[in-house]
Amino acid sequence: QAAVDAADPLRVLVPALPDAAAIAGFRRTLVVGAGKAAASMAAALERHWPAGAPLEGLVVTRYAHGLPCARIEVVEAGHPVPDEAGERAAAGILGRARRLGADDLLVALLSGGGSSLLSLPVESVPMADLKAVTRALLASGAPIQHMNVVRKHLSRIQGGRLAQQTRARVLALMISDVAGDDPSSIASGPCSPDPGTYADALAILARWRVAAPQRVREHLQRGARGEVDETPKPGDPLFARVEERMVATAHRSLEAAAAVFAQAGVRPVLLGDTVTGEARDVAQVMAAIAREITRYDQPFARPVALI
Repeated sequence: QAAVDAADPLRVLVPALPDAAAIAGFRRTLVVGAGKAAASMAAALERHWPAGAPLEGLVVTRYAHGLPCARIEVVEAGHPVPDEAGERAAAGILGRARRLGADDLLVALLSGGGSSLLSLPVESVPMADLKAVTRALLASGAPIQHMNVVRKHLSRIQGGRLAQQTRARVLALMISDVAGDDPSSIASGPCSPDPGTYADALAILARWRVAAPQRVREHLQRGARGEVDETPKPGDPLFARVEERMVATAHRSLEAAAAVFAQAGVRPVLLGDTVTGEARDVAQVMAAIAREITRYDQPFARPVALI
């Protein structure tokens, strides 16, 4: 419970919000978001936003994860495979963001699952093809970071393109679900510079033997030839008006759980938040450590909590 509480939007989001004086300096505030926690993040923001300050928004979350909000619209869509509901929501988010001016604030609430929920494919790639390549990537065993390189280069809103297409100041508040807490990997980084390229996306499809639909491959090939604009890269001046704040991470949750055990006199050992791979393979390794401890009190003497 301590681990969950350390990532609870009602607890962690509020300290990251701008203060009342900063909020008053903007003409309008538009809240957008995507992820399994998007609705709870929106509810937390709404609860603590000044009553008289302008606020509107649209966030998209997974089916059955919606929550009632008064000023921010909540839409449910498909995850982990994108669908048309997510496409409509992403188009609405991008359209609203484009209408903001330089004296407005765009608050982006991003969490795990946002990559599929915020799906707005490029014009030459229909949603059916995006679904197909997503299913193929999921089945391939490719890590989420590799999947996101491909998805960013098929998107009109991810890979920094949301920030690129608004004139507003941008505040991105993120709950990380990725090893290393790379902002560009969370929800495929709609407000973050993208270090990946079209050539990288093609190389990932080849490495993981993903049979992508023809229109997907053609778009990536055109991009690799320089016929399609790249995603905005690190060092692009546009990111001078973007601020990113990590409000919760896996490691902070591990630390919160460790504190509970330490207070109870049990030694906590953090196995880290960077272990990735198939759950069954990781579980065998962790179980082997547990067996070693129970048989030989090595490498840690009991009582010990492996987290």
